Amino acid sequence: MQMRMNELWRRGRAGLGAAAAGLVLAACGGGGGGDGGPPPPLSCSVTDQKIWLADYMSDWYFWYAISPRPDPASYASVESLFDALLFPGNATFPADRWSYATPTVDYQRFFGDGQTLGFGVMVAGLEVSGHPDWPLYVRYIEPGSPAASAGVLRGDEILRINGRAVSDLIAANDFSALSATATGQSLTMLLDNGVSQRTVTLTSRVYDLVPVTNASVMSTPGGRTVGYLQLKDMVSQAERPFDTAFAQFRAAGVQDVVIDLRYNGGGLVSTSGRLASYVSAPRTAGQTYSKLLYNDRHASSNQVFAFGNPANALGLSRVYLLTGQRTCSASEQLINALRPFVQVVTVGDTSCGKPVGFLPQDDGCGTTWSVVNFESVNSRNEGRYFDGFDATCAVAEDYGQPLGTATEPLLATAMDHADTGACPVALGAKAPGRARALALRPLAERPHWLEPGDRRGMIGR
Repeated sequence: MQMRMNELWRRGRAGLGAAAAGLVLAACGGGGGGDGGPPPPLSCSVTDQKIWLADYMSDWYFWYAISPRPDPASYASVESLFDALLFPGNATFPADRWSYATPTVDYQRFFGDGQTLGFGVMVAGLEVSGHPDWPLYVRYIEPGSPAASAGVLRGDEILRINGRAVSDLIAANDFSALSATATGQSLTMLLDNGVSQRTVTLTSRVYDLVPVTNASVMSTPGGRTVGYLQLKDMVSQAERPFDTAFAQFRAAGVQDVVIDLRYNGGGLVSTSGRLASYVSAPRTAGQTYSKLLYNDRHASSNQVFAFGNPANALGLSRVYLLTGQRTCSASEQLINALRPFVQVVTVGDTSCGKPVGFLPQDDGCGTTWSVVNFESVNSRNEGRYFDGFDATCAVAEDYGQPLGTATEPLLATAMDHADTGACPVALGAKAPGRARALALRPLAERPHWLEPGDRRGMIGR
């Protein structure tokens, strides 16, 4: 637990944002739910910060009543106390592997300024965990990042990172070199694209988020018109691109929409709900999108988010969602919330299993705490999907295929299903090309650590 929390302490990122226009928020009883919490610590000494954290978690933590209550004085650091305060799990709920802390400056940069600090290269680390003899592929490059500027591509195999063999890094589950803690840091990688090898050196910097990286209209093999939307983060900066994309889809007369959430770790409930409203409104307008349920001390802060009725909403009866083990939190909430109203066809792999969320709390000492404050249920009070949502059509990724192309296996499967109403047989069973596809792993064998650059959030705003 100590090692895991220290990793999240260094890497964790969470968010804060205002409710989006077009999504109705109705409070049940009291107000917004996260405006309370204890006052800031008397000082930023370690002693006062520990007292503040223990008080906050004994009041607002979702599992406060069944969690340990250690003496803060028995712990040398705030981080070690945090580990000790976390819910260890029982027959009803798994252990808390989601709560974390992040520097407030990073928190505000991401959700306030719409920017992030890093190199912009994301790897298939979860897929190879425990298998140091397996190849490590680049799975995603953030637009506008140092990696994008250097021409690093999805499907590149990484052979060495800062001089270390990738097999050593996989064996140690240590991809920390891919994270930056300040501007001007260096990352050197030896890459193999299947034709030649090259060495690239990246320098970390701050760059703008591009949450919607692709919005296009495509045709299925059978001639159906499909809109494709690739969404990386549920942040408020995505909402204007939603408007543009769905106006394009509506003008093209799309019959189906495919939303690519495979790398979407979540974000704002309001953004998730707005996207769902574009899919299903106007017939779902005003219906319950999600309920956020707090602990018994703050039941008056329970919230109900309702579907909105944005312009260019499509009113579909079916939607395709591309999912995987990084589809988490507010992205899974989208699946759960739409199911009572539309047919949700998921393609890819089982999602991460996080039906709980945060109201991030700034302690006034430079740290923002994202601890589990609530659980999310849909209009039928369905939730607690801690095992994730299984894919309707289970398909392995091929990192050699660019996202958003008709040959990419998850999108190709969704388009085939749109034509036939059935999942293709044995897709993903073997790896095409240079073996850039890795077999799907059973849920019990999946690691749960957080890769550099990825986030898991459901923020009650």
